[in-house]
Amino acid sequence: MILSAENLSLTRGRNLVLDRVTIALEPGTVTAICGPNGAGKSSLLMTLAGLLKPVAGRVELDGEPLASLHPRQRAQAIGYLPQTPEVAWDVSVANLVSLGRLPHRDAGDAAVAHALDSADLGSLAQRPVSTLSGGEKARALLARVLAGEPRWILADEPLAALDLAHQLAMLATLRTEAESGTGVVLVLHDLTLAMNHAQRVLVLREGRLLADGPPEHALSSEVIAQGWNVQARWLGEPGAWALAVS
Repeated sequence: MILSAENLSLTRGRNLVLDRVTIALEPGTVTAICGPNGAGKSSLLMTLAGLLKPVAGRVELDGEPLASLHPRQRAQAIGYLPQTPEVAWDVSVANLVSLGRLPHRDAGDAAVAHALDSADLGSLAQRPVSTLSGGEKARALLARVLAGEPRWILADEPLAALDLAHQLAMLATLRTEAESGTGVVLVLHDLTLAMNHAQRVLVLREGRLLADGPPEHALSSEVIAQGWNVQARWLGEPGAWALAVS
């Protein structure tokens, strides 16, 4: 189930936020969207999720226009995790995660249990969400997405509230989802995490696609200089790169 965008353009007021972006995202792959502040990363993710309407171009899911799908079909296929998610009710963690089953109209007990386990939340299942730390809440919200068993997971800065250990654990969970055939797309500010954990990187600058490819190419020193206006080089080896900025 390929998720694609063709000549995608989006405006906010009079500002052009996305400018003729064309991509085809493959399932079974962890793709990172990177770029400086204001590059259009979150806007691209939301447009791919069907939450923003482009002024030109279109998004397709397996060749079918995303806009033509019933909202429930779209919610079954695409799980979206916003950058600053909110929980409206102080329910238990287990009940929050079970909300991920709403598009399917079933309890999905096995899927909910698996999502809780994948996010290392089994011991917190009966805790009220209000008692969770920021990192625990972030994991619970990801588990809600996982419980829906979507074909695509689109997550905006999902690692921002997590400590290093839980960042790596969440990335491992998302890699496992990708290995099972799910498409995973993450907005990441941390270029080191993108370099070491993504299989494909999209780099945006001023709404345009600056680079697209394996991380060693899309996050080369030359691209970083163009995209972020800094001089940098990678130290180390594949899977354990560190970024040195001068």
